[in-house]
Amino acid sequence: MDLYVVLGVRRGATESEIKRAYRRLARQCHPDINPGDRDAERRFRQVLEAYETLTDPDRRVRHDSGAGAAESTGQRTSGFEGFDFSTRGDSDSTTFGDLFADVLTERATRATPERGVDLHQDVQLSFEEAFAGTARPITVTRYCVCRACGGGGRTRTAPGHCPVCDGTGTARAVRGHMVFSRACSGCGGSGHQRPALCAPCGGSGQETRSEPVQVSIPAGIGDGDRVRVEAAGNAGIRGGPSGDLYITAHVAPHPLFRRDGYDVHIALPIAVHEAGLGARIDVPAPDGKARLRVPPGTQSGQRFRVRERGAVSVRDGRRGDLVVEVRLMLPRLLDERSKELLREFGRINGENVRGHLE
Repeated sequence: MDLYVVLGVRRGATESEIKRAYRRLARQCHPDINPGDRDAERRFRQVLEAYETLTDPDRRVRHDSGAGAAESTGQRTSGFEGFDFSTRGDSDSTTFGDLFADVLTERATRATPERGVDLHQDVQLSFEEAFAGTARPITVTRYCVCRACGGGGRTRTAPGHCPVCDGTGTARAVRGHMVFSRACSGCGGSGHQRPALCAPCGGSGQETRSEPVQVSIPAGIGDGDRVRVEAAGNAGIRGGPSGDLYITAHVAPHPLFRRDGYDVHIALPIAVHEAGLGARIDVPAPDGKARLRVPPGTQSGQRFRVRERGAVSVRDGRRGDLVVEVRLMLPRLLDERSKELLREFGRINGENVRGHLE
């Protein structure tokens, strides 16, 4: 028997060429790959004998001289010829890095749940809505769980054996004399036929929908503040949690009031006699009327605080103040009697109000 013909190599083939031919043929006719096939088993024994003979220098010389294969020495080979047990090998050797590459790749790419992406949207509010709080329906376009497959990405199919592994759940790989088993890639090791990809979502488990979301705007929210609506963002992938929806508030200005933190400011016009003699005045506030006592001799630009009549803190529930800035207003037209009274007032109160500027 010409062992070169068995391996399909030329007579002057190098050891590397013999190893490559042996690995190729061993993968084809190994008994574990062909269970119950006697021809394959016989063919494998011939390939093994050819490999062991042609890789042994003395036995190869005797074979080439026509003396035939050497008699058996009684020692059985270990079955690991042609393998390099290091993690690195030359270009012709089979290494353990090659043997376990598929396993490592499968582990690295194994599907894991992922959290959905957060979404952001703006909402326009009036000053009164931001001060008192409100509820606002908002339409959000987002990725939702596919209704056809429930987020699994696959459709239900009739039960049956996996065609790849014939229901065993394992796949075998041969490297030389070693046989490695791992979970079948076709069924994930279950042995059952995998469901087909969901057609509506293409296997992603998600679909795009526009849905109304009721957003509760807390009292006291300021311009540029954000409200988080939990789990109202994109749906998670492969069973992961949904993302959140963040609503950014944009508060319109008010003709009377101005926010500074949680304090509300207002400019209050007062008459000359109110500033000079003092008065009790009703002041507009965002939540109704506030009573302000203006002391005698009040100057224009002077500020007064009405405690806890400002906006509510969204953090701790405390309220800011209503800050009132008084502005002295003179009458536009004066009759002769009013003018005479002012002249008399000036003669009685002749204080130089610009003395500090001299």
